[in-house]
Amino acid sequence: MRAWTSASRSAMEAIPGSEAGVPDMDLKLVAWARAVKARATRRGRDPTPLWLFSDAERMPDIEGAVSRLPRGLCGVVFRHDRHPDRVAIAGRVARICRARRLTLVIAGDWRLAAQLRTGLHVRGGRGPARPLIKLITASAHDRVSLRRARRSKATTIFLSPAFPTLSHPGGVAWGPVRWSALSIGAGETGTRVAALGGITGRTARRLPFNVAGAGGIGALV
Repeated sequence: MRAWTSASRSAMEAIPGSEAGVPDMDLKLVAWARAVKARATRRGRDPTPLWLFSDAERMPDIEGAVSRLPRGLCGVVFRHDRHPDRVAIAGRVARICRARRLTLVIAGDWRLAAQLRTGLHVRGGRGPARPLIKLITASAHDRVSLRRARRSKATTIFLSPAFPTLSHPGGVAWGPVRWSALSIGAGETGTRVAALGGITGRTARRLPFNVAGAGGIGALV
């Protein structure tokens, strides 16, 4: 825990003033993500440690939310599936991501992902692996979907729910111990395993030291 505290303190000092001026963003989570990225960079890796999961109901201004993400640190999982202007919004989000050096994956629509030249996110590991799409992420919520996600050629798997979350009120969360046990097997193949569900600056510190990153909604808008 002491190592994380020291790394997080250094990362907090590195947060640019523009990001620190966003009152609702969880700056402790941003600092944690910077520490994860710094550790991975020292090992010769270039990960995306912090991901914003879009939500049309909880995130009415996704373009504004994406514009406030720290440059070069974050990714976006675009999930505005049923929004009537989904394609147009996705195009604008893609332009913002390119300008801010953010990774973008489109959930469940490989055609749109190919059109925008982004990555693809497959839910529960279900989805076709397309040769035109180089970056694939996946979500997993149990052992079965975790096995599917590993077979989907995903480079990053979001294992959820790590902690109790507003997205699934009343649902049972894995907790840090069981989450860690599940993630170890998936990570043995070289796939990065990130946490999703109830992620804040406080809960992220309860994750295992080798976690690849985390995704969230409320902590990043």
